[in-house]
Parts: sequence; structure tokens; C-alpha cells
Amino acid sequence: MSRYAFVFALVSLAACLPTGLHAQSGMNGILRGVTALDKNFDAADRNHDGKLSKAEAQAGSVAFIADHFDAIDAGHTGFVTKAEVHAYIEHMLMHTQPAPGSSAGKP
Repeated sequence: MSRYAFVFALVSLAACLPTGLHAQSGMNGILRGVTALDKNFDAADRNHDGKLSKAEAQAGSVAFIADHFDAIDAGHTGFVTKAEVHAYIEHMLMHTQPAPGSSAGKP
């Protein structure tokens, strides 16, 4: 997923999840959120293999990943990558929010 698509997904996710991103505004806040997510993923990745095991996710500062680990790990490999986390967020957003201009939710 491109960085811009991920930024869009993160903005949408911030609107529906209780995170620290609610206090941030504008593009700088969004970019800080993306950077924080990537940094927290890297910090939780104790063996620096670019993947998080469930134990690494639970021990790190990535509660969202730990809470949704089994769903993110759709291939049941026992680990998740940043790309899989981004894809999961995008999937969640595409299936939980009506498309702009749609009649979903309107009487």
C-alpha cells in the first residue's frame, strides 16, 4: 500500500478508534501518527526481522496489533509485518465505513 493510501487509512481509523491521534490535527499530526506507528512496530520487533510475533506485539507498545493479531495474521504464519498491519487497517476501513457520497445510513 502506498504511503498516501496508508495516511488516508490512518486518518479514517483515527476517526473511529480511541487513540492519541484524536488530539492531533492537520497533515503534520497524521504524518506523526504514521511515523509513531512505524517506530512502535520497529521497537516491538525485538529480533529486528521485520515481523512481530504475538509475544512481541503483546510486550511492545502496539496494543492495536496485539488486540487484533489473529485477524491481521490472516495467513496464520505466527507473525505479522507492517504491510499486513497496513492491509488490515485498510480492510477494516473499507468494510466498516460507507463510501463517500453513498446512501448508507441515510433514511
